[in-house]
Amino acid sequence: MKIDKFVIAIITVVIAAYFYPDLGKGESAQILNIVSSVGVSLIFFFYGLKLSPQQIKAGLKNWRLHGLIQVTTFIIFPLIALAAYPFITEDNKTLWLAFMFLTALPSTVSSSVVMVSIAKGNIPAAIFNASISGLIGVVVTPLWIGLFLNASSTDYNLAEVYQKLLLEILAPVILGLILRRFLGGFALKHSKKITLFDKSIILLIIYKSFSKSFLDKIFENLSMVKLLFVLAAAILLFWLIYYIIEIIAKQLNFDIEDRITAQFCGTKKSLVHGTVFSKILFQNTSFLGIILLPIMMFHAFQILVISIIASKHARRK
Repeated sequence: MKIDKFVIAIITVVIAAYFYPDLGKGESAQILNIVSSVGVSLIFFFYGLKLSPQQIKAGLKNWRLHGLIQVTTFIIFPLIALAAYPFITEDNKTLWLAFMFLTALPSTVSSSVVMVSIAKGNIPAAIFNASISGLIGVVVTPLWIGLFLNASSTDYNLAEVYQKLLLEILAPVILGLILRRFLGGFALKHSKKITLFDKSIILLIIYKSFSKSFLDKIFENLSMVKLLFVLAAAILLFWLIYYIIEIIAKQLNFDIEDRITAQFCGTKKSLVHGTVFSKILFQNTSFLGIILLPIMMFHAFQILVISIIASKHARRK
């Protein structure tokens, strides 16, 4: 299997942030903040342009499949992180919060649909769930994180968070939906360029987050053992969810197409939403790099594994 180019780009950006962190402070940081904020709004504007109301309406019929995917994404995932909380020591609370953030995120959009398509799964259901997951996440993710940040030293104002989410994410999506009849064809025609733009903004946010963390020496206390632990925990979390969905899907007598869709969409977590939400929820705190660490590792692993599984499913008769 080929290594995903975006994963290589992420690693390159983190290395660049380590060697050249000064671009993430002073006037440069202010410019990066403005560019990333505008870029985020454009990402979700294009998302709205490509979001088909007809597909969402048609997708509502398979409610058991949708229910399983959304319950897994926003309830089962976070409950697993919560179950680990009593065993977390004080010096590992930030890492646990990073995993809690990972588990509270919505599913991916493009990669979920592409992988389901390769594996010959239920493509309309994948499109519906991937699309609706991002919208649900705008409401649900801040609620989960707010439970743990309200009581901490971090300045977390839920009303302010929702105001920023509304202005930077939901408003552009709605505007995109309104203008879809005029610009929808343009968005589909240039979808590859739009995807490249999306990834560029994500890389910019990742650079900004990690450069600040490196400047504030946040990673100095993070040993190689802890890094390997984060990777192992991300891998374990993926497989745990993957098999939980398989067991439930079999109990619900899903056919192979619906089971593929449930496992592929239900195990995914969106790096796009992760980087965007982290910028708003944690408000450029110095430990933002650590917050993004599990989602980046999880993202790389899920792409690799789901690619292999999708290829195996594609060979079936």
